[in-house]
Amino acid sequence: MEHSFQIVWDCTLPHELAQWWAKTLGRDVEPQDAEFIASMISKGFAREDETMQFNGALVWKSGAALTATATSPRLLFQEVPESKKVKNRLHLDVYVEEGTLDQAKDDLLERGATFMHRGSQGPHHWYTFQDPEGNEFCVAER
Repeated sequence: MEHSFQIVWDCTLPHELAQWWAKTLGRDVEPQDAEFIASMISKGFAREDETMQFNGALVWKSGAALTATATSPRLLFQEVPESKKVKNRLHLDVYVEEGTLDQAKDDLLERGATFMHRGSQGPHHWYTFQDPEGNEFCVAER
């Protein structure tokens, strides 16, 4: 039996990182229901310090997500107290259209990615970056 799944990032600023990855992947940040969150506080199921204002909306402080698509799972960004310390054991390969790799590199650098190196294997090459919190990922042409 096949199981569905989501990919989870541990991070220190989940809303900011979710927004960054949404732009990088052309995806949407999953909306949070401010009325529901407020009702959980008023009923005593949550505390105000578990929430925050982000882009003018009441959200859960501890996480943000990118919605799933027909071809990609939900991506959850969850707050953890410690910062990233070592190399990822898992990373994303982001594919861009042929002929746009260098433009993608420029766009990512402008938005706060850190370029690490250029890799290649035979006629194929890719760029390896870190996102604003230091998580590695690669960008290559299809």
